[in-house]
Amino acid sequence: MKRFRVKSRFDDRLLYGYILTLVVGLVMLYSTSSIIAESRFGSHLFFLRQQILWAILSLVAIYVIWRLDLKKVAVVSAPALLLTLVLLSLVYLMPARNGSHRWLMLGPVTLQPSELFKWLMIIYLAFSLSNPKRNIADLKQLLFPYVLIIGLALGLILFEPDLGSCVVIFVSAIGMFFLAGARLKHLLTAFVPPAGIAAFFVFVVGYKKDRILDYFAAVVNPLEGSYQVKQAALTLGSGGLLGTGLGEGRQKLFFLPYPHTDFIFAATGEEIGLLGLLVIMGLLGFLLLRGWKIAVAQPDRFGFLLGAGMVWLLFVNIAINIGVVTALLPVTGLTLPFFSYGGSSLLASSAAIGVLLSLSRRVA
Repeated sequence: MKRFRVKSRFDDRLLYGYILTLVVGLVMLYSTSSIIAESRFGSHLFFLRQQILWAILSLVAIYVIWRLDLKKVAVVSAPALLLTLVLLSLVYLMPARNGSHRWLMLGPVTLQPSELFKWLMIIYLAFSLSNPKRNIADLKQLLFPYVLIIGLALGLILFEPDLGSCVVIFVSAIGMFFLAGARLKHLLTAFVPPAGIAAFFVFVVGYKKDRILDYFAAVVNPLEGSYQVKQAALTLGSGGLLGTGLGEGRQKLFFLPYPHTDFIFAATGEEIGLLGLLVIMGLLGFLLLRGWKIAVAQPDRFGFLLGAGMVWLLFVNIAINIGVVTALLPVTGLTLPFFSYGGSSLLASSAAIGVLLSLSRRVA
């Protein structure tokens, strides 16, 4: 077993990059949400105030996680993951929002258990797959107990319904198994049955079938896709190279659905243009690159899998959101980490940064 020590300093470049990204995200959130906030809640600051509170909570979470011994935390990741399954079951007792049961409403606080499950799943898999007694090359040890736990979560989230989170969890889990050294044929064995089940639900049962058909239409021509896809394409296109100016976007005036959540990337592109979007993608890319460098510098297998898993989780969320906005993927309802409005998403994404900052203190 490799020994390591914990230094007092952490990767300050990752922290500064995160804070800069968070500030830019708050600015763009206000710019894209102020009109809707004024219309719905009588205050143009409504969404910004809520997000600032979650941002403060996220900073506190980062500090707490940075101080933790992640190896000791990982020991209780399995029961914590099982508790999250209970929370995923409780969402069905909550009133539906936009036709979905995704949130636990605890007074003024609204939590999305699927975001917590993503984060805990990475910790659990990193701890379990780094166990020297587990032979990841053995198909039986690859499937059990992972298929049972992850499969149950996917089933609960699928019927919320939240197809986007299902995709993120599935792809993130496959990525973790690949990083741990699972055989390609075993990964294909694990991939084919869920793909078949998904195809059955879409094309036979009709689950999200319209979205899939709209996607195929949008691949040929974005303006032939669903209303959301068309408006996103028009919003991005109207921004041009430099954009219309901060706060001057027109599509957020009730043309583009969810300009401050799912489609904030499009609404932002209209106001700051292609060059502005490249800067934002550069910020996100910087966070991923710093995270990956921290992961590969880890002195043990657990640290590598945990760091790489957190980076992969963030990348999958970012890639799917941008893919949806640019009509490369079907509409999923996923938010853009650090930018979209949503406390659970911001907290979970920030917690991933907290894990990476904590790992950056571990040296051989």
